[in-house]
Amino acid sequence: MKKALITGITGQDGSYLADLLIEKGYKVYGMVRRSSVEKLDRIEHIRDKIEFVQADLLDQLSIISAIKQIMPVEVYNLAAMSFVPTSWSQPVLTGEFTAIGVTRMLEAIRLVKPDIRFYQASSSEMFGKVKEVPQNENTPFHPRSPYGVAKVYGHYITVNYRESYDIFAASGILFNHESPRRGLEFVTRKVTNAVAKIKLGLEGCLYLGNMDAKRDWGYAKDYVRAMWLMLQQQQAEDFVIATGKTHTVRQWVEAAFSCAGLDWEKYVKMDKSLLRPAEVDLLIGDASKARSTLAWKPEMEFEDLVKLMVESDYNELKNKNNL
Repeated sequence: MKKALITGITGQDGSYLADLLIEKGYKVYGMVRRSSVEKLDRIEHIRDKIEFVQADLLDQLSIISAIKQIMPVEVYNLAAMSFVPTSWSQPVLTGEFTAIGVTRMLEAIRLVKPDIRFYQASSSEMFGKVKEVPQNENTPFHPRSPYGVAKVYGHYITVNYRESYDIFAASGILFNHESPRRGLEFVTRKVTNAVAKIKLGLEGCLYLGNMDAKRDWGYAKDYVRAMWLMLQQQQAEDFVIATGKTHTVRQWVEAAFSCAGLDWEKYVKMDKSLLRPAEVDLLIGDASKARSTLAWKPEMEFEDLVKLMVESDYNELKNKNNL
């Protein structure tokens, strides 16, 4: 039985990846930080099939100990300070987790078991103020947030360990990917959750910042499949994972309210405090390399994704509030 270690297993991507690997017959280990409050709701349905190991991306020795204990064949590093707006209020901590944390993980692999296949979760936020449209693996980076900057470091240190120590280390440059398991702080889920609340009479309006920002939105379940495929290749390479289609935040809002039969203009209000200090205006990915090399393509369309999330939030809130 193949062993895989996932950091960030309690997050959206970690939970879907755990589902996939269990389905493929892996023994799945989840790296979790010691915490007084356990947030395992996304993996509650598979909790008995996962073995947890306590370690922290801020603590080198704990990572080395975890690798020694498990001796996995694959490591998926999905843990990070992943919410972009928070990276301005906690830039140093973001750097520690999202940048230096990658080095600690790679160093542990180099010291303990250099034949591990390593996946690094890179991000389209690295492109930031984009140099070309669409963005591919060769597009220069120009990050526009402490999170984006930290992700660039994590990306290049992964390349460096691959080239310096011949470690099988691959980075997935994933564009925005959403699902019903997305955190409520992210704009997509914030919108679908608010639509459900408004439809159920639990809320009266929704406050948003920049509605003209354009993103390439896909389905998280499709994207974790790409992560796994990257580690099954003959050689380690980096891949852009995206739909190649772009939509504005406004279009997401329109589609979400439409699912509930509501006119969005009656409920959405502008809040300037929600604007970023430096905005990323347009992200759209070219996943041609992933299509040809990995035989990967996204399966869920934009409208279906919005509908899935609105219906999920609506049903969850309806049951929770006995409506």
